[in-house]
Amino acid sequence: MTLSTTTSSQELSRPRRGTGALRLVASRLVFLVTALFGVVTLSFLLVSVTPGDPAQVIAGPVASQSQIDAIRADLGLDQPLLTRYGDYIGGLLQGDLGTSYYTNLSVSSEIGNRLPASLTLIVLSVTFAAVVGIGVGSAGAYFRGRWQDKAGRFGTSVFQSVPDFFLGLILIYVVFFVLGLAPAPTGQIGIGEMRPEKITGFVTIDALLRGEMATFWSAVSHLVLPVMTLGLVYAAYFAKTSRSTVGKALNSQQAQFARAMGLPERTVLRYSFVEARGTIVTYAGVIFAALIGGEAIVEQVFAWDGLGSWAVQGILRLDIPVVQGMVLVSGAITLITYTVLDIIVGLLDPRITHG
Repeated sequence: MTLSTTTSSQELSRPRRGTGALRLVASRLVFLVTALFGVVTLSFLLVSVTPGDPAQVIAGPVASQSQIDAIRADLGLDQPLLTRYGDYIGGLLQGDLGTSYYTNLSVSSEIGNRLPASLTLIVLSVTFAAVVGIGVGSAGAYFRGRWQDKAGRFGTSVFQSVPDFFLGLILIYVVFFVLGLAPAPTGQIGIGEMRPEKITGFVTIDALLRGEMATFWSAVSHLVLPVMTLGLVYAAYFAKTSRSTVGKALNSQQAQFARAMGLPERTVLRYSFVEARGTIVTYAGVIFAALIGGEAIVEQVFAWDGLGSWAVQGILRLDIPVVQGMVLVSGAITLITYTVLDIIVGLLDPRITHG
C-alpha cells in the first residue's frame, strides 16, 4: 500500500515538473517580448533627445544655416518626434534599421557584417576566461590557505585591477613586438590577405568551408592576443566566484556526508561542481552580455572590425541610425541572453523552476 502510494505521488510529480518548466519558459518569453518593445522605444528616445545636431556635424563648421536646414530636412530630422518614432517602428517591422548618415550604407547590413567578428571574440574570450578562472578558483577552494590558493588570489588581484585595453597594449608589446610570437594587431587577418568569400560571416568558419587553410590559421593567430586580453581580465572574476561557490560546496554538509561515506575525493569535487554550477553559469551569461559593446576599446586597440569600434565611430559622428542600431542590437542580445540564462538556471535548479 505504501509503495503504491509513493509510486503514485512520483508519477503525479512528473507532469507537475514538466508543467513548471513550461510555465517558466512561457513567462520568460512573454517578458522578453515586452522588454524588447521597451528597448526599441528607449533606443529611439535616448538617441533622439541627445544634445547635438547631426546635420551641423555633417555640414561642417563653415556651412551656412540654409545648408544645415537642407541636410536636416533630407535626413528627416525636421519632422516631429512622434512622426519620426512611427517611421522608426515601421522600418523595424520591415527589418530596416535605417541608413548611416555618413556611409549611406544600410545599418542592418553593417550590423550583419560586423556582428560575427564581435561574437567570435566574445564567445572565445568568455570560454577562455571560464576555463582558466574556474580552474584557478577551484584549485584555490580545494587548497584553501596553501600556496596554490595564495598564487591564485595574487593573479586574480593583478588581472582584476588592470584595464583590459592596457593589458592588450602590454601583450602587443611583449608577445608581438619583443617575442614575435603573435601577428601584428591588424584585425581578423593580415593586411595583405583577402577575406574568404562570405558564407556565415565568421572568418574562421568561412575559411574552413572554402578550404583556405592559410587564411584560417591566420585568423586563428590574430585571435590569440585579443582573446587573451579579455579572457585574462574576466578569468579573474570567474576565479573569484568559483573560489567562493566551490569552496562553500566543498564545506557543505552534503560534502562532509559524502566523505564520511567513504566516497573518493574526486567524486566529492564533482558533486561540489554540480552544486555550484548555477552560480557559475549565471556569471558566464552576465559577462557575455556585458561584453556586447563593452569590448569597444579592445576592438579599437586590435583594429577589430566589430560592433564596438563601429559604434564608437557612430557616437563620435552623431550618426543617429548607427547609434540606435547598436543600442537596439546590444539591448536585444542582452535581453535574450538573460532570458535564456534564466531558463537554463531554472531548469538546472528545480526549486527555481517550481518557484
